[in-house]
Amino acid sequence: MKILKGKLVIFYITVFILFCGCVGMVEKTGKMLDGSAFEEKTIALYRTLEKDGAPADMEIALVENKENERSIVFTILKYPASIKQKDFPLSLKFRGTLPDDEGAFSLTSLEYLAGSTHGWNEYTLHIIGSGILSLEEKAVLAQITEIEAAQITKGRIHRYDTRITGNEALTALRNRRERIRALAEWMHSVDAPKGQSIKDFEKYWKPVFFPETVSGKKKPANWRRKDDKFQRAESIRWNTSYTERVFSEELWPVRNSGTLLRDWEEALPWIYIEYEWENLINLFSGEIIFNKIK
Repeated sequence: MKILKGKLVIFYITVFILFCGCVGMVEKTGKMLDGSAFEEKTIALYRTLEKDGAPADMEIALVENKENERSIVFTILKYPASIKQKDFPLSLKFRGTLPDDEGAFSLTSLEYLAGSTHGWNEYTLHIIGSGILSLEEKAVLAQITEIEAAQITKGRIHRYDTRITGNEALTALRNRRERIRALAEWMHSVDAPKGQSIKDFEKYWKPVFFPETVSGKKKPANWRRKDDKFQRAESIRWNTSYTERVFSEELWPVRNSGTLLRDWEEALPWIYIEYEWENLINLFSGEIIFNKIK
């Protein structure tokens, strides 16, 4: 009987995976395995108006958990620029309190999940913000205050066959966030494009970050000089002199150790979102009208 039950579990998980794609597969399968898929249900669903055939860019879901507590979840469907889910699986959800009688509500967290060929990063980031929201036959969002990101409060990491949870995952994710924030701060300090698609973002920044890994035609003009010094890490000889010429001092050990390359390979969408944070937050600007679809 136990063997039969085990086979049935494997069968249902396999079917579940086959019917999910990209982040949907990662997210739903993970939630099925840890039981969180059954923690809340959707009571109502609203979606922004489509314009000129363009897809909607945001959804609002009114959800209820097992303790009958309700909250609202904003799902960002259109990222700062175009992201194809098959290329860069990414899920961004802002969670908030239920609006009071006057429509006032508070944003409480950002729920992030993104995959790569190496696995995926999943975390909940504490958010500070507030606004006015009405939920009737149409939903109307207005008067969002400045949204501030605080600290990662929980998360999980899947790296190949390894699953990291608890304090170990929390520490690793917080450390990675600090590195990514430092990188984004440096990126903003140089003359570089914004509002790119993630594919163009990758194409622009990869030769800057890692000239050692790209073909000769793609390397920056100043990437190597006669007396440059090199250091081997992660099977790559890093040009430490280039590092010092180009990057802020805070990033020198991160690049020269190969840590920046690991962050890039495992968390490119995260770097992109951090760099484009203002454009992401601007999706909430002005009055936004949502049609009720459920």
